[in-house]
Amino acid sequence: MNHLIEQKGFGDSIICDSAGTSSYHIGSLPDRRMMAAAKQRGLLMQGRARQFSEMDFDEFDLILAMDRDNYRSICSLDQGGKYRDKVKLMCDFCSQYSEREVPDPYYGGSEGFNYVIDLLEDACQGLLQSILDQQQLRMHS
Repeated sequence: MNHLIEQKGFGDSIICDSAGTSSYHIGSLPDRRMMAAAKQRGLLMQGRARQFSEMDFDEFDLILAMDRDNYRSICSLDQGGKYRDKVKLMCDFCSQYSEREVPDPYYGGSEGFNYVIDLLEDACQGLLQSILDQQQLRMHS
């Protein structure tokens, strides 16, 4: 998503971050197989793993979960349901793929990582378009 944001010239107005719902990878680099698959497409994977926290609800306008388990984990931190409308599934923004969840490629081969990148590229393009559409609506309201 950050690559797409920079490519389209929105780096100053859209901030994207990544966080996991469990603690066992905190501080780790992205999976080497994902980094290799991304590199083949000219994408640079940056950052280290961090865990999603309640503060993220206030920090971000939109919280995206890769699958329903992550969605439930995120929503469980929002005891009062105050932020529930901010939490969506990433695949809700896909236009070319019918997947409802991003599969975990961790235990599969390299093709699983390539498929996840294809899926996420589709979802990220739809997400960026959705953000731009919402900004247009706000400007005309």
